[in-house]
Amino acid sequence: MSEAAGSGAEERALGLLGIALRGGRLEVGTTSVKESARKGGLAAAVLAADAGENARDRVLPLLEATGVPVVEVADGETLGAALGRDRTVIVGLTDEGLAREVMNALAGDGDADGS
Repeated sequence: MSEAAGSGAEERALGLLGIALRGGRLEVGTTSVKESARKGGLAAAVLAADAGENARDRVLPLLEATGVPVVEVADGETLGAALGRDRTVIVGLTDEGLAREVMNALAGDGDADGS
């Protein structure tokens, strides 16, 4: 169990992901994230730092091509636990405001330079 730097910020971001899920503003898993990105419906994505190369190769090129920012969290177990699930490799936020909050929290010390 990795407690990444800024675990308080990471806990806050993971809590926001739970809120996004309950509010229907979160896509979970590579298939859903890819479909939403293709439709232009993602504001940001959160990837487990321990995601395998296959999962990364399946989704990261599309996210990059569609301009979806991606940030990493500690691991898939931590990401899944925040959503009441088992291990989860990637989620996509469809709400701009929540995406901004999550990205700011996971970027570290509020150093959000979205320009």
